[in-house]
Amino acid sequence: MTALAHEAPTTEVPEAMPPTELDEALWQAWKTLELPEGFHAEIVEGFIEVSPTGRLEHGQIVNRLRRTLEKYLESSGEYAAHQDVNVIRELKSWIPDLFVAPEDLTEIATDDGLGVAASGVKLIVEVVSPGHENEQRDRVRKRRAYAGAGIPVYVLIDDYDNHGTVTILSSPSPDEEIYAAESRTPYGTEVQIPEGPAKGFAITKAVTGPPRG
Repeated sequence: MTALAHEAPTTEVPEAMPPTELDEALWQAWKTLELPEGFHAEIVEGFIEVSPTGRLEHGQIVNRLRRTLEKYLESSGEYAAHQDVNVIRELKSWIPDLFVAPEDLTEIATDDGLGVAASGVKLIVEVVSPGHENEQRDRVRKRRAYAGAGIPVYVLIDDYDNHGTVTILSSPSPDEEIYAAESRTPYGTEVQIPEGPAKGFAITKAVTGPPRG
């Protein structure tokens, strides 16, 4: 994600509140937010997180990936790469940097029209932003959230893991909120998506750029 810890205000409901009431309170608060242009809000593990638009390099990686992934998915005509849409599951909402879902998102739209159902999303990509809180959000908290939602493949493109790594997580166990399969590959080495509509798609140096540092 693009949030910087010192720039991203959060809203927390007291932990003493029962989980169902907590979720509902956060959901209602999230729906009423009016944010300036260039910001978006998500609900991640008991917090409303407000995030600014990403830095230049972040945006470049996301756009390079989207362009190449769209070409790869064209042959099927059924799935596409999407951005800037709420992915929703049980009063939780995320805005991934990129996700793969049916080309026509109305097929998996939520009844309230606020976004798409997580159950229809086949792959999510997050490009990690600098800062400890941002790194923990994508590497730990969103990893749990996406596994809990049963997202089949979660891809982390991480400039800040050694000299840059691409981590691909698959085989989610929603009850445990874990991914059973994980591969971690340094920048500059080709890595392929293991399953789903994007199976066989290679993330290469053309997307990530060369190793950092």
